[in-house]
Amino acid sequence: MEKNSVVITGLGFVTSIGNDINSVFDSLVELRNGIEIYDQFADDKIPVKCVGTIKHFDTRSFDPEDWTYPPEYRIRRDILRSLPPHGLYAYCAMKQAIDDARLSESDVSNVSTGMYTASAGSTGMLYHNMQQLDKRGVMRSNPLGIVASIVGTLSFNLVSAFKIKGASCGFASACASSSHAMGFAYDEIAWGRQDRMFVVGGEDGDSRTLLPFAGMRALSTNPDPETASRPFDKNRDGFVGCGGAVVAVLENEAVARERGAKIYARMRGWGQASDGYNVAIPHPEGVGVVNASLTALKNSGITACDIDYLNAHATSTPIGDAAELKAIKAVFGSNKNLKISSTKAITGHGLSLTGVMEAAFCALALDRGFTPGSAHIENLDDVAEGLNIVRNTEFDSPKTAVSLSSGFGGANTAVVLEKCE
Repeated sequence: MEKNSVVITGLGFVTSIGNDINSVFDSLVELRNGIEIYDQFADDKIPVKCVGTIKHFDTRSFDPEDWTYPPEYRIRRDILRSLPPHGLYAYCAMKQAIDDARLSESDVSNVSTGMYTASAGSTGMLYHNMQQLDKRGVMRSNPLGIVASIVGTLSFNLVSAFKIKGASCGFASACASSSHAMGFAYDEIAWGRQDRMFVVGGEDGDSRTLLPFAGMRALSTNPDPETASRPFDKNRDGFVGCGGAVVAVLENEAVARERGAKIYARMRGWGQASDGYNVAIPHPEGVGVVNASLTALKNSGITACDIDYLNAHATSTPIGDAAELKAIKAVFGSNKNLKISSTKAITGHGLSLTGVMEAAFCALALDRGFTPGSAHIENLDDVAEGLNIVRNTEFDSPKTAVSLSSGFGGANTAVVLEKCE
């Protein structure tokens, strides 16, 4: 059976660097930093200070009816009251993606259109709801507390809100979650099970989401938003977290062309592999990244020398960046034209969100003809020697791109995209 060609026809963004496609594009081109001093980290006992913040949304209250968000969005009360903060972000990003892809209600709600989501749930909402259960008693606790907070909350809420009737599932593989969602969504379309898939990634990005990572010594303690996230820099000291939501519309290319859709990029294929090494630390030689990348290239029918741009997972942790650089050398080292960057320097690390967010950045780069730079590098890590780490945005019209993602337990993915003429 011949595989269907899969393309990206719509994008929606609520991110630290912009809440719409043009703002995100401008930020990527200008390397405009979305990281700020975070007011919830003001306490002197909290060693981290910086977060990639979501602007023009206020979701600090545990009552969704107290939230504020841009006035162009209208959300019914029955939908809003079961959303976590990142559910609100994802709902708004879904609206953008549907409009961007020019989809009708019947295009969205039919048995051939599905949705795969990725998030870690809402730690803050879960914590609050459990406290209320203990204080008020079981029968006076929030009846929607479960669906608003546990892993899968994005799937529960968005599938019902947008009346999705095709395949649906929530993915949880930590920071590889939404790239896994994207890979399996590709498979649904490539093998003819679905015509169209929404891929949604989201995270709250608030104190309850991020502070446990400080306990792991994984977050940067640098208080300067301009240098706290600096992948590949010799003096990096940890990642900066962020929240938000991104939605990508994947579609059978024949279906997309028949309805005259705009196409951002074609998804050639993907790969995944595991380190089999440690629950939290990557394999020192990036074995899983190597195998995921090789599988993705084989699945896509291309070679390492065919890739023009690589968006690295590169979170700005000392161990993680070094292991990934070694893996990139092992797979792509012979490709001297390959340009490499980490957009997490300006966005922060979106955890479950990061895979689809960075694949969407790659699709934008292919569509609009630019390679985003890797910001905030002052002293390049010696491990990067021999690799072309792009520090400034270049307008060079890349034709192919790879997006890498890695999560806890050594879960690794590679997504291959190409420009679609």
